[in-house]
Amino acid sequence: MKVKVLFFGVLAEITGTGIKIYEDVKSTEHLKQRVLDEFPEIFHYKYNIALNNSFINTEMILSDGDEISFIPPFEGG
Repeated sequence: MKVKVLFFGVLAEITGTGIKIYEDVKSTEHLKQRVLDEFPEIFHYKYNIALNNSFINTEMILSDGDEISFIPPFEGG
């Protein structure tokens, strides 16, 4: 199973990419742990998670082809 992960703003700068593919992740919490293991400096930033373009605030089971976005708070006017 593969999922596409999108990183925005400062999170894209930290990861060095806007898009990354992860395999064998079961849930959004499992994915968050994998991302934090790979990029521990993300721990210091606030962000929201969207699953298939809808913001979520609870753990969700992932399916093949899901798109997960890590989105920091927006700034500016």
